[in-house]
Amino acid sequence: MSRPLERPPVGEVVAVFLRLGVLAFGGPAAHIAMMQDELVRRRRWLDERRFLDLLSITHLIPGPNSTELAMHLGMERAGWRGWLAAGACFILPAAAMVGVLAHLYVVYGRTPVATRFLEGVLPVILAIVVHALWGLGRTVFRWPAPGTTRRPGIGSLAARGALAAMALAGYLAGVHELVLLLAAAVVWGGGAALSRRPRGRGRPLGRGPLGMMAGAAGLGPATGSGDLAVLDPHGPALGAAGGAAAAASAQGGGGLPGGTAMIGGAGQAGGAGPGGRAGAAGVAAAAALAAATPAVPFSLTTLFLTFLKIGSVLYGSGYVLLAFLRRDFVERLGWLTDRQLLDAVAAGQFTPGPVFTTATFVGYLTGGLAGAAVATAGIFLPSFLFVAAIRPLAERLRRSPVLSAALDGLNVVSLALMAGVTWQLARQAMSELWTAGLFGVALITLGRTRLNSAWLIVAGAAVGLLLPR
Repeated sequence: MSRPLERPPVGEVVAVFLRLGVLAFGGPAAHIAMMQDELVRRRRWLDERRFLDLLSITHLIPGPNSTELAMHLGMERAGWRGWLAAGACFILPAAAMVGVLAHLYVVYGRTPVATRFLEGVLPVILAIVVHALWGLGRTVFRWPAPGTTRRPGIGSLAARGALAAMALAGYLAGVHELVLLLAAAVVWGGGAALSRRPRGRGRPLGRGPLGMMAGAAGLGPATGSGDLAVLDPHGPALGAAGGAAAAASAQGGGGLPGGTAMIGGAGQAGGAGPGGRAGAAGVAAAAALAAATPAVPFSLTTLFLTFLKIGSVLYGSGYVLLAFLRRDFVERLGWLTDRQLLDAVAAGQFTPGPVFTTATFVGYLTGGLAGAAVATAGIFLPSFLFVAAIRPLAERLRRSPVLSAALDGLNVVSLALMAGVTWQLARQAMSELWTAGLFGVALITLGRTRLNSAWLIVAGAAVGLLLPR
């Protein structure tokens, strides 16, 4: 009897990322945590150091970080076919769900979102993120520098802790994520470069005051201690997890996790959708908008190019996405009302996968099924191209001591950004005593068992739906 053929790696990539695409609720922080749990802890496709290297470089390019990380991980497993398969399989389930919501929205005008479902899911997602944050933090603060097996010394640990604290404070104060990441890379990489420069007659800078400071920060050999500490690659920068939820909830429209959770409002822009129940309010809003702002005639080409532009330049959280969409589709083109836009963002946040699937909702409202497909392709195409372009950098960073140190600085700040998003998520997820208890049970289960996090999400959803109020 012949042995069955082994499934090729690309088939494994498809299976993993299709499942993640269906179950990855909670925004980028949760997506990254689930990938770390599934691919580092359970399947061991790569170690945490490599995982954090790939995560850190996604923060240097525009687009959705978790989706771009999925592409990197697929490429790590199955080459260029894995790059394409992972990205497509992570995006398509969410886009399909958002498309269904958009159709229901056009037909019925108001579509209630399962608030209880989210109340049960969010505490479990928070536990997954905290568990991943703990594991990645241990790697950041314990991993030795390249070329040595020694643990980092007290000075190095203190420098890493100070950098993380400053980055967290900056993030919570509203400093842009990219500014924090680039500053860390410059400081850490620059310190490593200074510590390696000769001084005088071949005297290493590492024996002078600047060299000692660099050594204390973990960027080079420090006089007396002998510690080498270049920060390690570990630290998800979840810069966008709670952004879209906060953006829509702050505007008071479109329910988001932790809120009233209602997707409702007008029907299709410019007129009632099929079924005739888009509502008089929607028609009136569209008429008022048309009177105030002359709408640009709709075309699929304009729709595609607009989303291509947004996907090419957008850094940051859901606040930024909302601002871009409003500027283009409400103010410049006049294709949507403010309420429709907020409902589109709510749909992207409620469904699993990347929040950028908001584009699918907008595309369906403005151009039907063809519009949904064109908008989705437009906003995600730049991410595929950016990942392909930056991939060689990931292979070279660790070969250079200076660039390796810069990457270590990125990883520390990435960890701090993930902690900031975790705090924002916690404020939404644990609003009641039972949700705090659910978080605790999920966190203990993750720490003591190897249970797949997907089962915990299913269990949390069941608790949220069935628990009497």
